[in-house]
Amino acid sequence: MQVRRLGIHDSVSAVFPPERLRDALDDLGSEARRASDTSGEQSDPRVAVPVVGDDELGDCDAVVTFAYSDAFLDADLDWIHSIQAGYDRFPLDVLEERGVTLTNSTGIHDTSVGEFAVGLMLSFARRLHTYVRAQEDREWRHPAWDDPFTLDGERLCVVGLGTLGRGIAERADALGMDVVGVRRSGEPTPHTEAVYTPDDLHEAVADARFVALAVPLTDETTGMVGADEFAAMRDDAYLVNVARGPVVVQDELVAALRDGEIAGAGLDVFEEEPLPEDSPLWDFEEVLVTPHRAAAERDYFRHIAWLVRQNVERVESGDEMTNRVV
Repeated sequence: MQVRRLGIHDSVSAVFPPERLRDALDDLGSEARRASDTSGEQSDPRVAVPVVGDDELGDCDAVVTFAYSDAFLDADLDWIHSIQAGYDRFPLDVLEERGVTLTNSTGIHDTSVGEFAVGLMLSFARRLHTYVRAQEDREWRHPAWDDPFTLDGERLCVVGLGTLGRGIAERADALGMDVVGVRRSGEPTPHTEAVYTPDDLHEAVADARFVALAVPLTDETTGMVGADEFAAMRDDAYLVNVARGPVVVQDELVAALRDGEIAGAGLDVFEEEPLPEDSPLWDFEEVLVTPHRAAAERDYFRHIAWLVRQNVERVESGDEMTNRVV
């Protein structure tokens, strides 16, 4: 593989202005153009890393993208880089059959998602969401004396201990939480007192005040949290989902909330996004709905530029690419 012309798909605008990533990769584009330009003429470096739509892939042999498009196959790309860690939207079998390399952006979201998940837990514990709603109504409203609590000493079960899960565990541990985790291997990780396998999920969540989901969406994790898992949780427990919506059986979550099987949920992801206006999840006092933005932060494009640059260098040196999925 050679990266002669790298494009930035305009779908990345869902997360950040594509021009920011283009500017961050300007020097890379200039080097790529000079390496492949036999005329000896130097062009505007931005031309070498263009922002493109489906009809503008032109002679790109690699693209950085948020969304998947069949146009990528039509353009006969060699390499696709997803700006997300999750890659469930990409047809892996098709890409492998066509010889298209896919890399993702795992490894850069531990801080942003870790802080976000802990922020949701802090909101429930310190009742911040109720104060915001009272402010909207211009009401000076106190919670019941025994509603607020501290995270210090509370148990958190983190399901999935990859980059996201470890980021959550590290920050929760720093706040004094009793952190346990669930991962396929069951092997211990930093900042967790115990690690269970998925077969022991019910045991892992049974004593937890918070259960945070941080697994990728796969055949094994689709629907892994439903009625049986909610029944296994404490009735004062909160679910935090910063993974993918289909990891949770949403109708069964709604039923568990209505029946008081769990206390509430902080949800950044849903089975259908945007969350439909008629979803009952909007109406629960103890549900926080956020628009799939746990990883969002102003330096996101810089992290992506670092990953892309690293892989261009690896291609040039003949080394294995970082975060290769296919």
